[in-house]
Formats: sequence, structure tokens, C-alpha cells
Amino acid sequence: MRSIFVFVFTAVLLFNSNSYATKKWGPTGHRVVGAIADQHTNNKTKRHLKKILNHQSLALVSTFGDEIKADPRYKEFETWHYVNMSFDENYESSKKNPKGDLVTGIAYCKKVIKDDNASDADKTFYLKMLIHLLGDLHQPLHIGREEDRGGNDIKVKWHYKDTNLHRVWDSQMIESYNMSYSELAKNAEFLSKKQVKFLQQGSVIDWVNDTQKLANHVYASVQEDENLGYAYSYKFLNVARDQMQIAGIRLAKILNDLF
Repeated sequence: MRSIFVFVFTAVLLFNSNSYATKKWGPTGHRVVGAIADQHTNNKTKRHLKKILNHQSLALVSTFGDEIKADPRYKEFETWHYVNMSFDENYESSKKNPKGDLVTGIAYCKKVIKDDNASDADKTFYLKMLIHLLGDLHQPLHIGREEDRGGNDIKVKWHYKDTNLHRVWDSQMIESYNMSYSELAKNAEFLSKKQVKFLQQGSVIDWVNDTQKLANHVYASVQEDENLGYAYSYKFLNVARDQMQIAGIRLAKILNDLF
């Protein structure tokens, strides 16, 4: 079995060795998160989701948070996609963005969804945002450093083509694997109910702090202008897959609790 690491204060080994787990994911990554979440939502939750999303799947709406970036009317939500922290900080001690961040964005989405007085349109909008943001939370470079914009300013090469570290994790490593989101979701690691329950423990802030520890490891994994390719995928692709699976499992927990 591929291993999954969850970082709390130190890395905790869950299964076997050789992998770690806990920018936005690209479309494929977000859809994997949505599809895996659907595997772990209960029937009552599924009925609510169908009503609010007009029978659209979690995978389909999972990319909504990035799609609206093209519309200047939604500029206020840009800071919801990430948290910036230095290596020696956790979320509680870090300087908060006055415009909001992943933690405050997720909290606001949950508040609207639970509000009996909120309009159907608002519930739909913020549910789609919530689904997206839970994916972002588990992409390690979304809990990255402000000075390099979550790895966007760390220039590397992917199979000898210019790119940056954020983009490698966001999409290039996943797309190079050449599996669809449904294939990736279907072939996620089998986890027992006990393992799923373990991964769902903690708060959103705990999960942010977990992911930040993985982000520190990702930063240490490369040098500026380094060419990344098959060896890097061999080391880290399963980490990305584990992170998407954990995100889906935790998203399902939040949705089940909401409904």
C-alpha cells in the first residue's frame, strides 16, 4: 500500500514508508477531490447536494472557484485560495491577510450554507466555493511563502521546459501521469473506515498546519532552475495523489456535518 503521511507537529506515519501525504490543483486535481468526496458522502448529504447543485456532480463544480477568476466581479475572492506563512509559523501565529484567506473563506462558505435565510443562489455559489477551497487547502504550495508567491517565483524546468514549482504541483506532474480524474479517483488507495476517520479528525486550521509542513518539504526538494522530470514524479506523484484523496475525504466530512 502506498503510504500517507499526516503532519501534525511532526510527521506521523500511517501506513508504510516511502511517501508523504497529508496553488490550486489544476482542473484534474480538483475533479479528483470532488469525485473522492462523493464516495464518502452519505445519502442524506447526496440528496441535499443534488438539490443545491441542480444534479451537477462535485467533480464538475470543483473548478468553479478558478473559473470565476476571469470575471472581475469576483476579485474579492482571490485571497481565499491560499494562506501565506513562513517556515517557522503556524496559522495561529501567522500574520493574517485582512482580505481573508483559505481559513476565513471556508468558514464564510459554511456560514452561508447553514443560514436558513440565505438565498438558493447564494447557497449554490458558496457550496461550489467550499468544494474548491478544500482542494486548494491540500495543495502544499497554497500554504506557501508570501515572498515567492507559493512557489510561483521559484523557476524550474519540467522535462526541460521552463515553468515554476507551483505549476509543477498544480498540474504538470499530475497531467504527465496521463490518467483522467475519474481514473485517478477510482484508483485511489483503499482505506479502512478507521483510517478514513483518522484523516477526518481535527479542524480546518489543523489541516492547514498539516499541509504547511508538507509545503516546507516541497520547498526543500528543489533548487532554482533545476530540471524536474521522471525522478521527481517517482518521489512526489504519490504524495500529490494522497493529498487529493485526503482532501476528498475531509471535504466529505465537512459536507456530511453541514447537512
